[in-house]
Amino acid sequence: MRRALELLRVLARHQEDGIDLQGVMRESGLERSTAHRLLSSLVEEQFAQRDADSRRYRLGVDAMQLGFSSLRRPPLLDALRPFAQKLARLSGDTVFLVVRQGDYALCLLREAGTFPVKVFTIDQGERRLLGVGAGGLALMAALPDDEVQALLERHAPAYAQAGLSANAIMKALRRTREQGYSEIVDSITPGVSGVGAAFAVSALTSVAISFGAISSRLDADRRLEMGLLLRRECQAWAAQAGLCGPSAGAAAT
Repeated sequence: MRRALELLRVLARHQEDGIDLQGVMRESGLERSTAHRLLSSLVEEQFAQRDADSRRYRLGVDAMQLGFSSLRRPPLLDALRPFAQKLARLSGDTVFLVVRQGDYALCLLREAGTFPVKVFTIDQGERRLLGVGAGGLALMAALPDDEVQALLERHAPAYAQAGLSANAIMKALRRTREQGYSEIVDSITPGVSGVGAAFAVSALTSVAISFGAISSRLDADRRLEMGLLLRRECQAWAAQAGLCGPSAGAAAT
């Protein structure tokens, strides 16, 4: 059972391009016969699928159905809603919770703070490409550079349309990794800035929490203050939950 679940995690990490048997063996540590037997069982039960031409495996329709079913009431909301509400109280600003969904960041939750001018740059249930907006930049910063480059190539026109060059994104990612949180200023929505942090909540799932506010409120000094606050709070939440701490990335909405 555990080995089959691990294979599902491997397939999920390679859902975009698929992964061949050798890759599955390499990432899972399983012998060829065992990996092939488990994959065949997953294919038979439609939890995996195998492309006849490329011989690459991906998640199957039943695995995807489980994921879709969970989105009707994401378990993460129950676990993280009180945390997001706490951060909104501490900062007074709008707090966003996003989760990685393939090449995108899906907004699961938005909590308004007490500051009179509200920032609602993304709605609950809305998706953005990784790297666009706060949570997406946070999540993207946690990816290895080769995966980032592949993502940038796949969606080059969309990033260009958003006014984001590959060089600008890579520069933002390096800064995010160095300081443990990221920040944006007027880059997505004029007059809006933010900071945020990303952290893993399971072996497969990473989320990002970010603050968004008008740029006059979130100046350089306050971005530093809020970035450190967010990083510290995310570390404390992850430690209390028995999970790994923040990833190298963090971003603004």
